[in-house]
Amino acid sequence: MRHYPIFMDLHERRALVVGSGEVAERKAEALRRCGALVDIHPAFDPRALDGCALAIGAEAPEADLRALSAEARARGIPVNIVDRTELCSFITPSVIDRDPVTVAVSSSGTAPVLARMLRSRIEAMIPPAYGRLAALADRFRAKLRRHIPDIAMRRRVLEDIFAGRVADLVFANRDSEAAALFADKLGNSGPASRSGMVYLVGAGPGAADLLTLRAQRLLGEADVIVHDRLVTDDVLDMARRDAARINVGKARANHCMKQADISSLLVRLCREGKRVVRLKGGDPLVFGRGGEEAEALEHAGVAFEIVPGITAALACAAQARIPLTHRCAARSVTLVTGHTCNGSLDIDFQAAVQFGGTLAIYMGIATLPLLRDGLAAAGQDPLTPAALVEWGGTRRQRTLFGTLDELVERAVVRSTGGPALVLVGPAVGAGGTLHEAGSGQRGVARSQCLLVCPSACT
Repeated sequence: MRHYPIFMDLHERRALVVGSGEVAERKAEALRRCGALVDIHPAFDPRALDGCALAIGAEAPEADLRALSAEARARGIPVNIVDRTELCSFITPSVIDRDPVTVAVSSSGTAPVLARMLRSRIEAMIPPAYGRLAALADRFRAKLRRHIPDIAMRRRVLEDIFAGRVADLVFANRDSEAAALFADKLGNSGPASRSGMVYLVGAGPGAADLLTLRAQRLLGEADVIVHDRLVTDDVLDMARRDAARINVGKARANHCMKQADISSLLVRLCREGKRVVRLKGGDPLVFGRGGEEAEALEHAGVAFEIVPGITAALACAAQARIPLTHRCAARSVTLVTGHTCNGSLDIDFQAAVQFGGTLAIYMGIATLPLLRDGLAAAGQDPLTPAALVEWGGTRRQRTLFGTLDELVERAVVRSTGGPALVLVGPAVGAGGTLHEAGSGQRGVARSQCLLVCPSACT
């Protein structure tokens, strides 16, 4: 490690910026945000360094930059010349600002672009609420020391607070409740008792980088992960290494655990004080039985939160470059399920055809012939474009384009048994030619979701 990382208090201390232009202004503004008293000089004057705690040079003539570096070093004043490490006595890192929490990333000046990329990745994992959580802890710091003088015990209490219900309330923008709970926990002289919590979390289509930031954070904090079979290993790898994992996956006509048993499991784990992530492929409230589990948790009186995820229709369409809505053509999208208990499709085919948008059928590969026949009987044009998307939203995605007749003919042979979504509507493609993803042009026409776009081209 060449550079010693340090955070300097510049509040009400003088700082000099030599130079003019966008970079110099940006550096000056960053110093002001830290409370520094900033002087900006377009050219270097040694007298400007008098009384300064720090100096920065940017976008100034070469002679001025070298003179600033030499004079500041001679006086023992930390100096940074932007993008000139050989003239610097300190370097400025890429910063994640979650005041009062600050995270800095540096490559010692060797690869600033890489440092900025790493900063972006870390920033995505640290939502702004962490700053409010730190500020809340600071409010109780003196009281915490009085009530829990033992350092090891105090650390355990804080770990529980930062990973428990207090943090949950802060992240849910319920700061007053968080403060009340924080104060209540300090009433105990021992470690705070853990309150159980269940999170019904959407895992998205399978790619780990399509998780929401909240889902990613919760996976890193959970004691137990209760997951479906469609949750990928890439997503599960985001979880805490020592978290227990329980697979309760269900496939059509092959349930490894009944829904009532899953709900009972969630209630039991929560009452044991566990932080439980119930991880579901896609979104928990879109054909994911999240509503049933939420009702069971509500009835049992246990705490829970619902965290949305990217549902299959959005992921499949995006990766296949199929517009679900389009201002000039696509006015709505209808989401339905093709997975039925008795083998029939419970779809109002007449309404679907008359509505004229894009129809997205989840788990529809087994009932694809029934779907085709139902739409045909309701008067749908047999040449309406359709697409069958398997393993949507992952690196394994495969998309077959054609008419419903062509998809029915090919689907059974082509399917690998993965999760599949069927999209039907003029926006899916143009004409009736059958082609694989990436091998042909698809036109943009009208589409549909019981999400209705009010605008239209005129």
